Amino acid sequence: MAAATGVKKADKVGADGGEGQIHRIRITLTSRNVKNVERVCAELIKGAKKKGLKYAGPVRMPTKTLKLTTRKTPCGEGSKTWDRYQMRIHKRLIDLHSPSEVVRSITSINIDPDVEVEVTIAESH
Repeated sequence: MAAATGVKKADKVGADGGEGQIHRIRITLTSRNVKNVERVCAELIKGAKKKGLKYAGPVRMPTKTLKLTTRKTPCGEGSKTWDRYQMRIHKRLIDLHSPSEVVRSITSINIDPDVEVEVTIAESH
């Protein structure tokens, strides 16, 4: 019973305080393709400018390079030749200062399937 009332309080606070309250919202975009990440960033920032929001970014985080080196021959005989594979992961951060309803309308853009979007909402001081 106590857990149910706690849930109701959390829902009530979210419903009342979420509409006009300004949140600091961090959008993290990751992908293996730079062009797709940059295009999604440009669309998000264009939407934020259109709504007149405060924003920061895109902050370009260092590219992670995952490397894998394997022998070409499956049996181990022959010349010692190696294949080197790598996958680069590009990451961008965008900070918005706005109500969460406005961010829902901005992030409803068409996002490529290989771009991962993570939205973190924190209360602004």
